[in-house]
Amino acid sequence: MHRNLAALALATLALPLAAQKRTPPVTQAEVDKITREAILIDTHDDITSRTVAGYDIATPNKSGQTDLPRMKGFLGAEFFAVYVGAEYVKENHSANRALQMIDTVRTDVIAAHPNDFVYATTADDIVRAHDQHKIAALMGIEGGHAIEDSLRLLRDFYALGVRYMTLTHFNTNNWADSQGDFDSPKVAHHNGLTPFGKDVVREMNRLGMMVDISHTADKTFHDALAISTAPIIASHSGCRAVSSYTRNMTDDMIKALSAKGGIMQINFGCDFLSQRYFTDSTPLQAAMREKYMAALKIEDKAEQTAAIEKIRAEMNAKLPPATLADVVAQIDHAVKTGGIDHVGIGTDFDGVGCVPPDLDSYSKFPALTRALLEKGYTADDIKKIYGGNLLRVMRAVEQEARRQATAGIKPPTGNSPTR
Repeated sequence: MHRNLAALALATLALPLAAQKRTPPVTQAEVDKITREAILIDTHDDITSRTVAGYDIATPNKSGQTDLPRMKGFLGAEFFAVYVGAEYVKENHSANRALQMIDTVRTDVIAAHPNDFVYATTADDIVRAHDQHKIAALMGIEGGHAIEDSLRLLRDFYALGVRYMTLTHFNTNNWADSQGDFDSPKVAHHNGLTPFGKDVVREMNRLGMMVDISHTADKTFHDALAISTAPIIASHSGCRAVSSYTRNMTDDMIKALSAKGGIMQINFGCDFLSQRYFTDSTPLQAAMREKYMAALKIEDKAEQTAAIEKIRAEMNAKLPPATLADVVAQIDHAVKTGGIDHVGIGTDFDGVGCVPPDLDSYSKFPALTRALLEKGYTADDIKKIYGGNLLRVMRAVEQEARRQATAGIKPPTGNSPTR
């Protein structure tokens, strides 16, 4: 009997902190202290699709989540999305679009607002920016088709400051299967990564660029995990056990990612967060698909953005959004599944049609801090989730690149997706 009681006590102690609800009330002083000290790192923000069309990030963003007034004082580092839509694959315009997106970060964000943003490419850069009370600005390519099947272009993008690449977007490319295409059936064209796709992962390891598996097919994830010699990331994903949206990760995937030192960043899109929202939105999305596809064909980017926002507004008017509690539930499940050291934040702000109204800007993160404290997380736990874990992964990726350089490891010789 005593042995059973002891075992029960040990089991209780071993529960994740997330399962131990806090009883003392959370004070504003605690929330404010974490807000000051934590380095909040968001690994995916799509405001670049607006800045490249002329939007000034220092002005109020009335239809989205990201603007400088709501970033200052709350956000430590931003990975701005170098998003390259599938439409640019036609006639090989993907690399051109990637260069435009890189330029909007470097010119329209950093150079235009030097008192607020600082160019960053390393974990140490992020820490220095935080010490200077500035926002570290980094870049991640969204859509592996941006390299146009060229390891040389991959290296060029790294030289221009890109520090992660999402292997696919919604479109399967010539060397990696996506979670699903807009314009073709959801089939495995390559059964994961092709030999060239594996070379892409190897070259990212050699360079020190994080491998991102958000948007990839499950088999692509497993191939990338097996090939990579550095931890990999899911820059903006979620837990499929909480919401069955296929962009989310299964528990087995989360455990496998964590076992190799990786990290999953929680997406704030309503369908990622909430099973209720995902279930109810699916038929509405199907009904609006034709309108959405027509909007994607609008050549003027400002008109295209306005058309897409109108479609999203129509859908959101018919559906109650996800909530702050849904974000906490996603984080909590990820921590219980993969461990406290393997969860972070990848909001997908200005890239999804719906986010929780009570967490629709960086200025509202103190509400998430309070909710996590009330759930039983400590200040140190929250600092890990907000940025500490991502800094660890960045340093591991940087260390692997240095190791390979010291070992004299050369770039892969292949440069063709047909290999």
